[in-house]
Amino acid sequence: MTSLRRRLLILVTGALILTGVGTGVVLHAADRADLANRPQRGGPAVSTGRLTLDQKNRLAFVNAAAGPHRAAVASVPSTDPGSGRTASGLKCARFYAASGTGICLQSVPGVLKQSNRALILDAGLRVRHTYALAGTPSRARVSPSGHYVAWTVFVSGESYSSAFFSTRTSIVDTRTMRLTPSLETFSITLDGKPHRASDINFWGVTFASDDDTFYATLNTGGKTYLVRGSLSRREVTTLTENVECPSLSPDGTRVAFKKRVLSRTSLWHEYVLDLGTLKETALAERHSVDDQATWLDNDTVAYALPSDGKVGDTDLWTVPANGTGGPRLLIAGASSPAPL
Repeated sequence: MTSLRRRLLILVTGALILTGVGTGVVLHAADRADLANRPQRGGPAVSTGRLTLDQKNRLAFVNAAAGPHRAAVASVPSTDPGSGRTASGLKCARFYAASGTGICLQSVPGVLKQSNRALILDAGLRVRHTYALAGTPSRARVSPSGHYVAWTVFVSGESYSSAFFSTRTSIVDTRTMRLTPSLETFSITLDGKPHRASDINFWGVTFASDDDTFYATLNTGGKTYLVRGSLSRREVTTLTENVECPSLSPDGTRVAFKKRVLSRTSLWHEYVLDLGTLKETALAERHSVDDQATWLDNDTVAYALPSDGKVGDTDLWTVPANGTGGPRLLIAGASSPAPL
């Protein structure tokens, strides 16, 4: 056998092996997805139906229950969250909605590369605009008016608990679809002084009702800060330290947030901060909460926790916002709550 023929044979054999491996990976992923999407005996009742973002007294969320509607945007009556779920055909990794505007962050695994995108939705869950995402979806919010949408992605690293991670937070004006690709272009005042650094990260935007003010987490110099920002002035100012993933109350007076505690059993505990006094109140949830909480009303916050014994699954829980009472299960097999 000549040297040329031997090289050709090696190349053809290698190509066949790689094709077989690739096919095996795809088939294995398909088998796992099919298993996850099979209806589970004893699980919640989920049915396809009409779901719009202008429905009143409904609670929308991402359905995490195993079955054909897994990852679909679904809703239940706010007064009976344990009842049967109405599922749409839209599937999201993260979701939020307000005033008839929705944001859906999607993450689609591929053989070679993961595809991530943000969908701006109208009240009928129709896509108004699509944006490519720079990384893995993490947080999503809509302003009370529906005029602004924000999202955060991990550009590197897999979570906020990683030793090394980088985030990118973007904001869109849904009236013009003008995109602010990164909050890192905003000017920063830290402890009363202008601040510039190469290690700046923002995440967890939450909007006030005036279509200008927002709050977010700033990470720089190994510390996290709550910042108040102005969209029109393109600036942020630090208010206090050790605040992550803030969520503004409906009355605009408080933010729920996760506080890094680094105990033996928890990374974060959920707190509420009074914006007028900067007084913190620890909430009754003792588990580590790695989520951006959602206010169901001025007295109650909701958040996701990992489901017992189910890797990657979450349940939604609630707790009083004044530090009293105790956690209560809101919806099993769910995440990304959005009161409509």
